[in-house]
Formats: sequence, structure tokens, C-alpha cells
Amino acid sequence: MRILVVGAGAIGGYFGGRMLAAGSDVTFLVRPRRAAELADAGLVIKSPLGDATLKNPPTVQADKLTGKFDVVLLSCKAFDLDDAIKSLAPAVGPQTSIIPLLNGMLHLDVLDARFGRERVLGGLCAIAVTLNDKREVVHLQPMQSLSFGERDGKMSDRVRAIAEVMAAGKFGAVASEHVIQEMWEKWVFLAALAASTCLMRTSVGNILAAPGGKDFLLGMLDECGAIATAEGHAPRAPFLERTRGMFTAEGSPMTASMFRDIRAGAPVEADHVIGDLIARGDAAKVPVPKLRTAYIHLKAYEKQRG
Repeated sequence: MRILVVGAGAIGGYFGGRMLAAGSDVTFLVRPRRAAELADAGLVIKSPLGDATLKNPPTVQADKLTGKFDVVLLSCKAFDLDDAIKSLAPAVGPQTSIIPLLNGMLHLDVLDARFGRERVLGGLCAIAVTLNDKREVVHLQPMQSLSFGERDGKMSDRVRAIAEVMAAGKFGAVASEHVIQEMWEKWVFLAALAASTCLMRTSVGNILAAPGGKDFLLGMLDECGAIATAEGHAPRAPFLERTRGMFTAEGSPMTASMFRDIRAGAPVEADHVIGDLIARGDAAKVPVPKLRTAYIHLKAYEKQRG
């Protein structure tokens, strides 16, 4: 099975690297700078679950991409999606399965329109990973998982085949029959966390320590959950119990990656993660005053950033 991993940043580098180390046929679609870095130092993974250095990992640049791949693993940021689609398009054939790991749902419509719904699976991952100054992939916590599946909930032969290959990477790959529900729950969690920590510019623990902080955090979570419910994907009880526990853990240093992007002056996924959720809430007449305030804040940041 030929696997194309779009990008060799934190997420693509980690999951693609684990599969490559296990002997899978993996190629990274990268830009010239990243290709040079990988050729020089290799793909380096630093992890509490075991380090790895993969010398000269197979890479290809967009203008040299030929032949069709069985699986395309897409882990770019939403603001890079259009460019990524242009780059990976030559790799997609009639039997190609695309597994996007982006947050939210809007990207599914974009990929469906370009490649056909039958080629686009649902997908999500849970991992804390980044690139350090040496451009090494740094896995920050033992947590790791990658779930994917048919969007209609069926367990197909292609999903079983992909799961078998990914299992060798030992990163918690799961072939899911509930992937859309799981994507919605992750969106609810991420949107509430990003909106809260970006708006307040601090961690969950510091927000909790402020007067009214707990009500603010849980209110943001309730707004996001109400939109999911209106869309037919009400968050399940175990998810809500676990998430409320995380949002009320005193002293928690937890922040969203979007908050960390703001601190670094980097682009953010304001429209994809927050804006699209608000649009769905408006269509369903779900009031979201806290979420809307956070969105204004993010759009003002984008305007200031230029």
C-alpha cells in the first residue's frame, strides 16, 4: 500500500515517521526547504514512547509528483488547504482514499467538491506534538491516537486494509464506525478551548482562578455543544464528563494550539474552527454570545497581523 503524507511537520512527520519506521511504503510531499532539512538531518522524532531517526526519508515535491497513491494522509492547517489540494491532486486516482486530519468539518465539503465524496474518509487525531528549533518532531506527552473511517459508519474493506497497515506504526490507529460523531466531539472540545484561552490569553487554570472563570469556561463548552446537538451530533455523556473535568481542573496549564499560534504571531484557523461553528449556530438559531466574542477577537488579531 502506497501512502502519501502531505507535509512532514509535527503531525505528518510523527504519524508518517512511525509508519515508515515500521516498514510501510511512505512518501512525504514537502516543500523544498523541508526536503533539504530531511535530506541533511533525517526525520527525527523525540518521544516519551521512543525516539527515532529516519535517514533520507522518501520525499517528493509537488512538481515532481507522479503516480497514484492508495492513501493520502492530509494534516495541514486549514489556511493551507487550497495549496495542499493543488499539490496532492496528481496523486489521487480512482481508488485513492484521502484521510484528512484537519479540525472542524468545512474541509470535508472542500475535499468532496474537488475529489468526490467517495474518496474522502473521516479522520481525526489526538496528539501533542511540535517542531523544535532543530526542526525535529517533538512528542510532548504519551497520548497518541489516529481514528478514521467511512463517513456513513460502515466498516469497509478499504478501511480494514488501511487499519492493518497503520497498526504496525503503534500509534493507536483506530478504524472507527462513528468517525463523524468523534470529529464533532473533538470540534466541540477544541473550539471551546481555543475560544476560551485565546480570548483570555491564558491557560484553563488561570481562567478558573478568576471570578466567574468556571462559569465562563463551561458556558463556552455549552454553546459549542448546543451547536453540535442542533446539527444532529449531540456530545455523548462520557465525552462531556471527561471534557468538563478537564475544563474545571484547578491549576491546569492546558491551552489550545491556536493560543500558542497567537503568542508566536502565526496564522490561526479562526474561520475554520470558530467561524464555521458560529455560522451553523446562526442557521439553527442557537445563541452563541461567548463564542461570537472570541471570534471577533480572532478576526481582530488577523487584521492586526496583516
